[in-house]
Amino acid sequence: MKAIADLGLHAPPKTQIAVCEKHGEYESRCFLSNVWTKCPACSAEAVAKEREAEEAKVRAERMAAWQRKIGDAGIPERFRDRRLETYVARTEGQRRALAFARSYADGFDAALKTGRSALFIGKPGTGKTHLAVGIGLQIMERDSRSVLFMTVMRAVRRVKDTWGRNSTQSESEAIASLVFPDLLILDEVGVQFGSDAERLILFDVLNERYEKRRPTLLLSNFTRDEVQAFLGERIFDRLREDGGEFIPFDWESHRGGMA
Repeated sequence: MKAIADLGLHAPPKTQIAVCEKHGEYESRCFLSNVWTKCPACSAEAVAKEREAEEAKVRAERMAAWQRKIGDAGIPERFRDRRLETYVARTEGQRRALAFARSYADGFDAALKTGRSALFIGKPGTGKTHLAVGIGLQIMERDSRSVLFMTVMRAVRRVKDTWGRNSTQSESEAIASLVFPDLLILDEVGVQFGSDAERLILFDVLNERYEKRRPTLLLSNFTRDEVQAFLGERIFDRLREDGGEFIPFDWESHRGGMA
């Protein structure tokens, strides 16, 4: 006990009544020399505040990572908040489209095993992009699946850019970058009926995804016959294999609510 006292340690600790300007009286303890404990309520508040700040930092880092992930997926800024839960289905057709999207997203593991794809066809502003992005966001967030959203024209341009003399990427590497994602969402199918070379590029991408059983969602404002003519019989038939579906968006535009 004498050795402890020589070190300035108090066993048991000394106690005294102290007053906190905020919380009033409390029992202060002294374990060492003349160092007294502070108000326990203030200490608890400080710990809680520090914990809250740390949690806010973690949330901010998680959100930043999520935004980077969405950006890497190529989802346009305008559509990054389009969830399946926010799609407003007023008509029977809209309810069927939403039911398909939910079922597809919920069962995406099965779609990955078969390569099940789908074709969304309808006028602009009918919700094709909303539901496709909603599927992508759900499987990214829930299952950490990779998703890539891109227009057909940009996909073709990505490959054609490798033809330049100064390109640092080969054509096969560019195609591989389009084949790699677990889900590829191709928008504006048929907007530009391009050259045979452009059709061949699209065929190579979709055919390789078909062979690797990688699902693809295709979105178009054109009719089913026009899309079929643009894609060609072989690709169109392959998209319908393994439960692939054609989803009509045959109602009027609701721009501002479900684009």
